[in-house]
Amino acid sequence: MTQPLPSPSSPELLHAVNALWEQGAVANPYPSYENVRRLSEGGLLFLPEWNAWFATGHAANSAVLRSPAAISGAWLQAMANTDGSEGLKLLRHMMLWHNGLSHARLRGLVQMAFTPRVVEEQRELVRELLAELLRGVGGQEVDIVERLAHPLPARVIIRMLGLRGEDEARFLRWSSSVAELIGGAGQSPELMARIDADAREMREFFRDLADELRARPQLGLLSALAAAEDGGEQLSGDELLSNAVLLLTAGHETTSNLIPGGLLELSRQPAAWAALTENPRQHGVADELLRVVSPVQFDGRRIVADLPVGPQTIRAGQGVQLMLGAANRDPEVFADPDRIDWERQNSSRHLAFAAGPHYCLGASLARLEIAEVFAALAEQFPNLQVTQPQPPYKPNPVLRGPQELRVRM
Repeated sequence: MTQPLPSPSSPELLHAVNALWEQGAVANPYPSYENVRRLSEGGLLFLPEWNAWFATGHAANSAVLRSPAAISGAWLQAMANTDGSEGLKLLRHMMLWHNGLSHARLRGLVQMAFTPRVVEEQRELVRELLAELLRGVGGQEVDIVERLAHPLPARVIIRMLGLRGEDEARFLRWSSSVAELIGGAGQSPELMARIDADAREMREFFRDLADELRARPQLGLLSALAAAEDGGEQLSGDELLSNAVLLLTAGHETTSNLIPGGLLELSRQPAAWAALTENPRQHGVADELLRVVSPVQFDGRRIVADLPVGPQTIRAGQGVQLMLGAANRDPEVFADPDRIDWERQNSSRHLAFAAGPHYCLGASLARLEIAEVFAALAEQFPNLQVTQPQPPYKPNPVLRGPQELRVRM
């Protein structure tokens, strides 16, 4: 017996969903999120035209992220089998897009090199870089993105990987290209050509690196990744390249977007900034900023077995658009969700790092960097003022962040 076709979506529903990607929505997506939330039931809204659900609620997002029935990267694996794009080939071997045993193998090998001890050892490096980058800026007006938010996380992850600091500009360009590819920031032929050119350059740079590092180990995560072994399994050259680029991109893009995004939010909530200057190293600053800013706004999953979520059932074969930015401001979980509250007891329940098997491997490093950055700014520049209250945003709705932000130190 055939199932009846679902009724077409109402004009109101279609308008609410399409508004998520309208020009200008990146700068302030939250009214659009609330419109979708208002039309949802149990934090989920079905769009028949797409055969997909939109998850606005914290509980719905968390349930999908944690379910083995929800797989990541189905779109990529299908495209990579038919598309010769160098950029897609690069993404294909990233653990981000793998599931089950394949994902567990890749993540387990990378995790062997990315230990808590290795992360904590970066604290002094972060403090040294902060002192260097903030030296002599008192009383000046600067673009905090160019001055601090871009170089700091890039230099930390570059040094952790054991790469050469003189290649910083090239690594930043690569990171930006991968972020644009992951974020779907307008897949124009020109953009894809640039991404493919960068992917070829990355492959040339990392060519034979796995074998070289195994033969002549060096300091840094790259060498540790090359040496990591589990039951005779090691990362192939392509896997080493893709996951090193993933660490480079993830280690840079999220924190570099959160720093200006966090300062912009704090400029709109002066009481929160005043409380931070009074106690710059209080616990929970990183998690509350991650919750409010949500540098990763969207994620997606394909469902491979019927999945009950609250009052709804997501059917096998359907997609789910995970609205992490909306989930992190779900009023059913976070009271007065738009307000920065350093005393909030459940800030760490945010989904800025996802949840379940794909929980961000670099979460502890990101928390460390964010806490140190905002402590240094609050301690050294308590009178800091944002002089650009409406900055331009990168055209990337997934990895959201200001393109620049003028600040008087």
